[in-house]
Amino acid sequence: MWNPNSMDHRQMEKRVIVGRVRPTWARNLPEARDDDDRSDVSMMPQSDPPSPSEQWDKHGKLDDKYDVFGKVMLLGDSGVGKTCMLVRFRDGTFLAGNYISTVGIDFRNKVVAVDGIKVKLQIWDTAGQERFRSVTHAYYRDAHALLLLYDVTNKTSFDNIRAWLGEIREYAQDDVVIMLLGNKSDSGLERAVRREEGQRLAREYQVAFMETSAKTGLNVEAAFAHVARALVVKADPADPARLAVRAQPSQEQRSSCPPCS
Repeated sequence: MWNPNSMDHRQMEKRVIVGRVRPTWARNLPEARDDDDRSDVSMMPQSDPPSPSEQWDKHGKLDDKYDVFGKVMLLGDSGVGKTCMLVRFRDGTFLAGNYISTVGIDFRNKVVAVDGIKVKLQIWDTAGQERFRSVTHAYYRDAHALLLLYDVTNKTSFDNIRAWLGEIREYAQDDVVIMLLGNKSDSGLERAVRREEGQRLAREYQVAFMETSAKTGLNVEAAFAHVARALVVKADPADPARLAVRAQPSQEQRSSCPPCS
């Protein structure tokens, strides 16, 4: 049993949780639960293969050491690809075919490196259906970052972004990191929302913006890396230059043909 009187004789490792110092012995408190402590209302896959980017120690155990911790929520209408985005980032795979909608809320953990700083992202996948919205609201206040997704082939999902941003302003922390993502950018002729429309909306609300594809992996890593950098900057605001958005060029951007009128 841990003896509080022996603290002076122990080497304490300090962890920053978005600006707060956290000792090693408090690592497993509710703010940073392990992967196996999940919500009971989820429809996420329950047997996840290990991510190839995770680090394992010499004893074959997952090395989850980190310097900064942050909770990230995926938000947006049902069907925009939130679960696919999470699985692509966490496991490097794509959920092909028809996948059942998420019920309630669930999370996965992943540690990423930002300029040598290990950032543990606890990523919460939420249900987009209206009947689960009250459940989602309860998690806003504790979120450090929000990824707000719309489907570039679904104009309604884009039009609803303003309503989502309104809820964020009402329920989330004032300094929460927000990023707007136009998902399914690989859809080509099925596109219903132009990139410029997403960029305009992001400028209006002063949030970062990228177009992503959970299917091809375009900008998925870049989006989460931007969030991780933002959390590092919140913990150490002396270096805001880390916040530059570093998106990969899409096939449309690489094309030499003139833009559609």
